[in-house]
Formats: sequence, C-alpha cells, structure tokens
Amino acid sequence: MKYYLIVGEASGDLHASHLMTALQQADPAAEFRFLGGDLMKAVGGTLVKHYKQMAYMGFVPVLLHLPEILRNLSQCKKDIRAWQPDVVIPVDYPGFNLKIARYVHHQLHIPVYYYISPKIWAWKEYRIKNIRRDVDELFSILPFETNFYEGKHHYPIHYVGNPTVDEVTAFRTAHANDNSFIDTHALPRRPIIALLPGSRRQEIKDNLPELMAAVTSFPDYQPVIAGAPGIEADYYRRYTKTANVKIVFEQTYALLQAAQAAVVTSGTATLETALLNVPQVVCYHTPLKKLIGFLKRKILTVRYISLVNLIADREVVKELVADGMSVESVRNELDRLLHDTDYIDRMREGYAEVTRRLGDAGAPKRAAEQIIKKLKNRKSVQ
Repeated sequence: MKYYLIVGEASGDLHASHLMTALQQADPAAEFRFLGGDLMKAVGGTLVKHYKQMAYMGFVPVLLHLPEILRNLSQCKKDIRAWQPDVVIPVDYPGFNLKIARYVHHQLHIPVYYYISPKIWAWKEYRIKNIRRDVDELFSILPFETNFYEGKHHYPIHYVGNPTVDEVTAFRTAHANDNSFIDTHALPRRPIIALLPGSRRQEIKDNLPELMAAVTSFPDYQPVIAGAPGIEADYYRRYTKTANVKIVFEQTYALLQAAQAAVVTSGTATLETALLNVPQVVCYHTPLKKLIGFLKRKILTVRYISLVNLIADREVVKELVADGMSVESVRNELDRLLHDTDYIDRMREGYAEVTRRLGDAGAPKRAAEQIIKKLKNRKSVQ
C-alpha cells in the first residue's frame, strides 16, 4: 500500500521513521512519500519537503512566514492529489496537519489516520470539531488522552503505547553499564548536570542564561548542554558566557545516563529524562513573566505542562514556569536534586508509576498493525 506521512519537526521525524519501519515489516510492499526529515529518508521512500522548511511555531513567526506556509499547504495538497495514496498519516503538528486532513478527507476522500494525536487538551480544545469531522482514525501515545477524547468528547481513539519507551528501552539495552561518557568527551572527572534548554532558538535564548547562572552555584559539578538538531554550537555559546561548557549533539540519552541531575524545558525531553531515571526540574522562561503566568493559570485547561506530571496526574517533578522561574528557584531545586536523597527517592517512585502507566514497548508496531488492519477492512467493504 501507499502511505503519505506529514511531520513538522524533529520529534515527528523520529517517531514517523519508527512507524515507517514497522509498516515495512508488516507490509513488505509499502511505498512511502512524505514531508519529513533525514530519519524518515533513511527508511526509504520519497522526501517531498524537509520539515526544516516548514517548522514555524508561535504567532509572530507564523505571521512573518505566512506566504511560505500557504505555499507549503498548497504544494502538499497537490502532491497528495497527484500520488493518490491509500492513506494519509499526519504526525502531530496540528496547525498544518489539520488543514491537510480537511482537504484530504473531503476533497480526495482518502482516509486520514492521525498518529500522535494533537494535544488539544492543553489548549485549543475547540479543534475537537475538526478532528471529529476530518480524521478517520486517531492514534494516541499518551494514556490520559483516552479519557479526554473518549470520556469527555465521545470520540474513539487508539492508545498504542508511547514510542519514547521504545527509544529509551533500545538505548538502555545497547548501553547497559556504559560509563564512558566523560572519557569519550574528554571531560573533567566531576559529576554532570545535564542542561536541556529546548529545541528552538527562541527557547534556548530565553532559558539558557538563567540555567547557566543557576548551575554556576555548584562548582563541584559541571554543566553539559544537549544540543538540538540544526542549531550550531556557536549559538549556544552566545548565552553561556564561557567557551568551556561542553555541548553535545545527538547524544542526549548518553548525556542523561551520565548525569547526576537534569534541568529540562517542557516537552518530550521531560519524559525521556524520567524514563532514564534522572532527577530533574522542569523550567520554562517566558518574556513578561507575570502576565504569562496569569494567562497560563487562566487559559490552560491542565494543571501541569510536563508529560511526567500529566501522565502521573500529580506533581512528580517541580515545574518552574513563567513567573515561577528564576535563577534562585532553579538553584534551590537543583540543590534538592543533588543532595536530598528522600526527595530523589520519591521522584523516582513517581517515575516508576509513569512507566507503568505508559505500558510496554512496541508502540510503532502496534500502530502499524492497526493501520494496516483498518485499511484492509476498509477496502473489503468498499
């Protein structure tokens, strides 16, 4: 069968590449065409456009690049119409993908099977009407989404497990008892504090200066920064105020495995850190802190921003966001993560609970099998 996938950022490229591999294993005749990235390209098929040419997030960047975004939408629609796939599989990235879903579903009458459901439970809940209207099947990777979509909105979804479990499990299996990180990177023999300041330039600019200021209060430890794909080391150095801080790329799991504690911006990284059992604090700096803090309390429909706390449905890790984040608050929380063993033990008990709720590895395989089964059933009744 012919599968058309659409992703808009690095995490989507990673998850979609694993889904494509699983689809190939279940359907040896699988053909792929996609808007995606290098990892998807490595699996096989035709890369139509790289996600780096599409990844505009936030009101101002979207407004500034609106003509290009509209061209991308138009080109994607034309390409799908010309190729006539058996299914279109959007992966997260709802601003773009829900527009494509509407066109594909109503104009081309091609089924839309959405992998990694949009996080409308956080905000923009009104998008449920678009999903109900334009998405044939929705595949979730977060266990609490079942209650949101099915319990609250009576829209059936498929929870297939979380692919991050697969990725971390594979890493830990391949690197069990690997203590070579410090030697590999020629680092001083001091314990490490991992800094994960975000995957976008604005996040790094906003978060990294305060994280660095907090970490310098612990001279017996060394900060190491996890570099994001496509962002050069010199960009980080603008905000570290020193050339001596190590920045590693494509080695986030190895860094976390070697770290004593981690300071993480919200996102999938918080879940990865938990699955690697590293004590963490979640931080997210915003301009106009007091205003954003007020709006967060009034607009967001969830109590937490980190996946760890959302999955546990309680505070497992401290979240320092907007007006809650400062050099002092990060420093105080780091002190607990490095020295308060009872606090660390309670956090790790929370991590174990999160792991249980996520379930076993195998999310891409389960999703692929369900996608193929539903497509075959659909064809049989046409």
